[in-house]
Amino acid sequence: MSKRILVVDDEPDILELIRLALTQEGFSVETAATAGAGLDAIAKNAPDLVVLDLMLPDMSGTEVCRTLRSNPDTAHLPVLMLTARSEETDRVVGFELGADDYVTKPFSPRELVLRIRAVLRRGEPVPSESQALKHEELLLDLDRHRCRVGEEEVELTAKEFGLLESLMRRPGRVLTREQLLDGLWGTDITVTHRTVDTHIKRLREKLGDAGKYINTVRGVGYRFTD
Repeated sequence: MSKRILVVDDEPDILELIRLALTQEGFSVETAATAGAGLDAIAKNAPDLVVLDLMLPDMSGTEVCRTLRSNPDTAHLPVLMLTARSEETDRVVGFELGADDYVTKPFSPRELVLRIRAVLRRGEPVPSESQALKHEELLLDLDRHRCRVGEEEVELTAKEFGLLESLMRRPGRVLTREQLLDGLWGTDITVTHRTVDTHIKRLREKLGDAGKYINTVRGVGYRFTD
């Protein structure tokens, strides 16, 4: 079955360009010209990925991303930001809110397709000998993409889940910020160490007492307790 992509942009020419490019590559494409229409479409039938313009007439793309990440039903929905803004601060804000990639206008339709495929691949399950990681009361269920602390389920974004998985797979080993960035954001995406620090901070807060298992190694990175 073809992957479903929702494109949210207020420029008709851009919508048509992306729709044609993705349709030719075998994707099923739905479009929306406003943030409200996009959120309604997601609520009715969530797509496999959202291409989201940053500048929309009724709500900014960052606010849409924040709304998606705050809802457990859409917290893991892949989001690719599409915008005319190319400043590093804009990219950092987008990634800190949970965007999975960032493409600036003008863009190559071919590059957009490749980036969409890359984001979708990162969300696919990776075969593993162990499909659950456990330490004390903390359980990470890789099959179901769920996290529990004791009897309480913890809602994590895709990036937070990925960070915790990376750390729990290597207990006692220090992972640098560069390693975490490359593993979860990719080497071709420009983000800063602050992005990792922000996600780790939110992850610890969500884990509550279990957040103590994530240790900071000052000046280097992070380590899951041995």
